[in-house]
Amino acid sequence: MAGTATRPGGAPIARRARRGPVVSLVVVLVLALAAVVVPIVLTDGPRPLSDLRILVPNPPGGGYDVTARSAAKVLSDTGIAGPVEVFNLSGAGGIAGLGRVEGEAGNGRLLMSMGLGIVGATASRGTPLSLAGTTPVARLVEESEIVVVPADSPYRDVRALLDAWRAGPGGLTAGGGSSVGGPDHLATMLLAEGTGIAPARVRYVSYEGGGPLLAAVLRGEVGFAVSGVGEFADQIGSGDLRVLAVTAGERVPGLDVPTLRESGVDVEFSNWRGLVAPPGLPDADRAALADAVSAMRDTPEWRQVLAANGWRDAWLPGADFARFTAAENERVEHVLGELGLRTR
Repeated sequence: MAGTATRPGGAPIARRARRGPVVSLVVVLVLALAAVVVPIVLTDGPRPLSDLRILVPNPPGGGYDVTARSAAKVLSDTGIAGPVEVFNLSGAGGIAGLGRVEGEAGNGRLLMSMGLGIVGATASRGTPLSLAGTTPVARLVEESEIVVVPADSPYRDVRALLDAWRAGPGGLTAGGGSSVGGPDHLATMLLAEGTGIAPARVRYVSYEGGGPLLAAVLRGEVGFAVSGVGEFADQIGSGDLRVLAVTAGERVPGLDVPTLRESGVDVEFSNWRGLVAPPGLPDADRAALADAVSAMRDTPEWRQVLAANGWRDAWLPGADFARFTAAENERVEHVLGELGLRTR
């Protein structure tokens, strides 16, 4: 029998466990797992789009701003892109932002949130800039305009408002978050025409986006406002604002109010928004932006954004979107001419 080793004085000496084979086995297992996992991480779909920025051509709080920040969050949260920066550059009804985008030719990491308001601004102002000088990415959403008043307004329904407006157009100021030719302005003028009021008699006050317009409505600076559903969703939900009618052809889910046509006014009008990029993009950058926005549109997170803001999916990518914006420019110029409101 083998003896037990002892220290001087008789105390036994503890033997160290032999760990060589166990350590080797652990190392082998780790390396084996790494060989399996690393290729999966490196090959699981395209890399997220990095360093993406979205320009908003009006102040915070408007429809372009809500659309841009919603898109940025979905792109980042779903891993389609890394962190996305949203920044505002307002001025001249969106023309300042459009000029910035056209001036960044070849920048494949810049998008601009835009829509009918930009079309109206270029159609009504003496500017050489136009959406034809950008790279079309996609039309994203469409939404109804709404006729809205503060909660303490004496007008409880749209018929009462329109009766008062018809009786004294100069005594009731209308507010909108777009300049001449923009969606809020066009909807207001078409509403006036449908009510029997000459557009030239309308007192329309233009604000630089939905944020400043909201503040004006709550302060009582205007008798009523025309704007997008999504821009005032929180204030409608809280009861600070009262919606009297929607301008779309159908009622808007979540709003228990009639359409203008149901109220006896033969007007149907909707707004739309989308994304464009600078001109002169390399094919790879153009494809990367298009793929990222298309992937975003297919996510459940984006569908939740549509539902929360009362928006409808209006997907129209690339070249089809370019043809659409060209047709919209002609339509807006015609409407402004018919209303006697063209400024160039």
